[in-house]
Amino acid sequence: MQLGTARRVVTVFRSRLRPDADANGYGELATRMESRARAMPGFVDFTTFVAKDGERVSVIVFDSLAHQRAWRDDPEHRAAQQRGRDALYSEYAISVCHEITRRDFPRATPLTLGRGS
Repeated sequence: MQLGTARRVVTVFRSRLRPDADANGYGELATRMESRARAMPGFVDFTTFVAKDGERVSVIVFDSLAHQRAWRDDPEHRAAQQRGRDALYSEYAISVCHEITRRDFPRATPLTLGRGS
């Protein structure tokens, strides 16, 4: 990657849900927000992981800071953020970062272990 070129923006959203989050509509809202993010200009990827201890980590990638900010400031997303603070999350932390380097290893064919020829 050359300096001065547009860099992808990665948002890391770490959170823990309140015990009553599901009853307060967390699942529906999370599904709606992911769908909305995927429809935004510049969207690249959205993945969520849940640890055994209940911590959730969502990694959201946009192709530019302008597109990430448009997602951050989207009115429906802003309303969801407030709902999250009011009724869904016990805690959260957000980090927004520029991607410095990316390396991919796409396997051309599925790995076949244990099969003789």
